[in-house]
Amino acid sequence: MLVMACGLARAETTGAVGPSPPPDFRAQFKDSLVEMPDTGELSTKGTIYVPTYSRVYGAGSGTSKQISLSTTLRIDNTSSTKPLVIERIEYFETSGKLVQSYLKEPLALRPFGTIEIVIPAEDDRGGVAANFIVDWAAAGPMAEPLVEAVMIGSQDNTSYSFVSPGRPIRHIGRSAWPQLRFRF
Repeated sequence: MLVMACGLARAETTGAVGPSPPPDFRAQFKDSLVEMPDTGELSTKGTIYVPTYSRVYGAGSGTSKQISLSTTLRIDNTSSTKPLVIERIEYFETSGKLVQSYLKEPLALRPFGTIEIVIPAEDDRGGVAANFIVDWAAAGPMAEPLVEAVMIGSQDNTSYSFVSPGRPIRHIGRSAWPQLRFRF
């Protein structure tokens, strides 16, 4: 009931009902986007995991206080000649449940192009330890993109910021299935 009452009060003051959808990040970075290459030529693929933090604990006057952080996910094409295709950008909460998917269809970043997604400090859907997954592809050999998150927040007269680099997801270890090798 309380949620419904708050939604109605918001609708009366702003004309909106329910939470407003996040702005489309692509509009701000339209100059970084290019036409999609032929999907049949996308032979190089990768997945990057980026840990983020929506809040951390700070110390103030001998007590621990939570500091809310805004998060900016940044994706850079590090190639000077090839477009980078972003196939998936998804935001997961602390327990691993999907919070939001940012792409309905892949997009291509021009060489040295950049896009960003901002999660405001007030958005606590990700919980304490959220993360992003970014799937990318390219036509032929290419340098891995730079994907990182920047978190910023403040408490009293002190500001905090730090960077969380993305890590490529690579499968390690041996398969439980026997691998047959033939020599000719």
